[in-house]
Amino acid sequence: METIFTERHKLRNSKTELHGGEFVEPFERPSRAEYIIGRVRDVGLGSISEPDDFGLDPIRAIHDKGFIDFLQVAWDEWQSEGFKGEALPTVWPARRMTQRIPTHIEGRLGYYALACETTISDGTWEASFASAQVALTGAQRLNDGAKAVFSLCRPPGHHAAIDMYGGYCFINNAAVAAQHFLDTGSKRVAILDVDFHHGNGTQDIFYERDDVLFISLHGDPLEAFPHFLGHADEMGIGVGKGYTVNYPMPPGTDFPTWRAALIKALAKIAEYAPDVLIISLGVDTFETDPISFFKLKSDDFTTYGADIGSLHLPTLFVMEGGYDIAEIGVNTVNVLQGFESVS
Repeated sequence: METIFTERHKLRNSKTELHGGEFVEPFERPSRAEYIIGRVRDVGLGSISEPDDFGLDPIRAIHDKGFIDFLQVAWDEWQSEGFKGEALPTVWPARRMTQRIPTHIEGRLGYYALACETTISDGTWEASFASAQVALTGAQRLNDGAKAVFSLCRPPGHHAAIDMYGGYCFINNAAVAAQHFLDTGSKRVAILDVDFHHGNGTQDIFYERDDVLFISLHGDPLEAFPHFLGHADEMGIGVGKGYTVNYPMPPGTDFPTWRAALIKALAKIAEYAPDVLIISLGVDTFETDPISFFKLKSDDFTTYGADIGSLHLPTLFVMEGGYDIAEIGVNTVNVLQGFESVS
């Protein structure tokens, strides 16, 4: 399996995250990708390639223009105000407030942010743009005949909504790849999100559409970030009704319980019969992940990779979360090797 990867992910190297009422070293940091690519090399998974540059048009096909314009200038505008730390929002257009977009960077940060743990720092836009190109390149490889590709995206993307960032995500890489498939001939695309956290951004983007089936297995939003999307009764609206499927699960969920939900999800995907499958691959379902509460073990990732492979669909793996950094490489590659063992 070919891996698409760029060292430009290192341009996103923020120093602060708001967690538990404290500023801490970000859980989402460059070493995550380094451990994964190291494991890819160690096991000889396949070739490793730099991404091509597809420009901004595929990104703008998914995201609001004003939002993308904001991401490109946010850091410079923050610095021009003389602020010394990294950029993070302090105020939001909450219930019963106006939805006008402020001109001042402090207000625009709040308008476009869905959470405040994720700072914008020097290089954030450049790394996010490069991450989207990694996903797009993987998608194009499948268009060109590959059966499976691993897009090692960093920053991740599945929390990025049409016009909001947060949860370490700025551009929704899986959604951008899905739209690229549709724009280049695919009629139906399925996205299966196996990250611990609900893919709220992906749901937001495709909630009113029937050309993308979105399924997410995740921690119950009553108990876990992002808290305000991901309930089982969220199924889409209009023509999109029935094309969003959520499997929220409680703290302490073990692999047999999680896998039972996966088998249901795979059956729905098979029934939908997509031209291509995208996996939003987060491995923060691991038992010792520091910001999650599922109990999967390393061997379980191999098992469910094989479950996904049993669909025998052209499959693009897009990297999302996973924050037990010492084990992230093993767990990620276990999924890919499990997939290859049956595909």
